[in-house]
Amino acid sequence: MQTLILGHDPRGVRAAADLLAQGELVAIPTETVYGLAGDARDARAVARIYEAKGRPSFNPLIVHLPDLAAAERIAVFDDAALALARTFWPGALTLVLPLRPGAGIASLVTAGLDTVAIRVPAHPAAQEVLRAFGGPLAAPSANPSGRISPTSAAHVADPETGLGGRIAAVLDAGACPVGVESTIVGWVGGQPALLRPGGVAAEEIEAVLGRPLARPEADPDVPTAPGQLTSHYAPRASLRLHAGAARPGEVLIGFGPVAGEMTLSETGDLTEAAARLFDLLRRADELGRPIAVAPVPERGLGAAINDRLRRAAAPR
Repeated sequence: MQTLILGHDPRGVRAAADLLAQGELVAIPTETVYGLAGDARDARAVARIYEAKGRPSFNPLIVHLPDLAAAERIAVFDDAALALARTFWPGALTLVLPLRPGAGIASLVTAGLDTVAIRVPAHPAAQEVLRAFGGPLAAPSANPSGRISPTSAAHVADPETGLGGRIAAVLDAGACPVGVESTIVGWVGGQPALLRPGGVAAEEIEAVLGRPLARPEADPDVPTAPGQLTSHYAPRASLRLHAGAARPGEVLIGFGPVAGEMTLSETGDLTEAAARLFDLLRRADELGRPIAVAPVPERGLGAAINDRLRRAAAPR
C-alpha cells in the first residue's frame, strides 16, 4: 500500500473524509500528536487500526468528536464531567465515561469495557476532518505500538519507524503544538482519577473540580485507558533518565541548566520541552547510541513528560 500525503486544504480534508468513509485509515494532526483515525462505528476499520499499529486489542482507543453535543450522544456525563468538558474542550483532555446504550461504537474501541474514552480536539485540521466525515473517529497515536509518538507527518509516513505503507494517507498540517498526548481523567469508585498525565496539567483539572484527583495504580495487563502499558513511547536505543551528564558513548538530551547535544528547553520551559520531546527522542535514536535525558521537574507538564520518559525507559 502506498501512503498518500494529503495537504491541509479543502481538497485534502475532503479526500481524508472520503477515505475514512470507505473504511480506510488516515493519520490526522491534533494539537497533541498525530492520530491514526478510523470510523469508530466500523469494526473492520477499528480492527485495521490495531493491525497497522501492532497494538494489543485489550488496549482501548480514544474516540474523537467535534463538540460536546456529539460526545453526549456517546457517553453519559455527570456534573463533574460536564464541568471539565466545558472548561477544557476543545483541547488536550480525554474523559473516560460510561458508554451510552445504543451509542453505536464498535466494541473493539472500548476493548469490551462499559466505558468509553472521548475527547474533542482543538486542532483546526482535526475539526475539519471530523465535520467533513460526520461521525466519531477512533484515533490512537499514529505510530507502531509502544514506539515514539509522531508529532509530524514525516514521523507517521516513515516506512521504518512509522506507518508508511500500512495506512491509506496522512493529512499534513505541520508540527503538533502540544507534543504529548492528552491527559486522561476517569472515575474510580465514584471519584475523579488521573489515569494518564498529559497536555492539560493535573493542577488545572483539580482547580475546576475543587478537589484533588485520585491517582490509582494502573494494571498494565488490564488497562482501563490508553497509555497505561508499562513499556510505551520507546526508542530503539536504551534510555537512561535523570542524567546530570553523558556517559561515554551516550547522546544526552538536556533540559535547563543541564546542557546536552540537543535540549528539550535551554530555559527550562516545560511547554517547550513537551512540544519537543518525541521529536528529540527520534533524532537521538537515529544516532544509534544509548540515550540519556536530563532531569525534568515533576510539576505541570513535567508530569506528562516524565510519564512518557519512564515508559520509554521501561524494560521491553
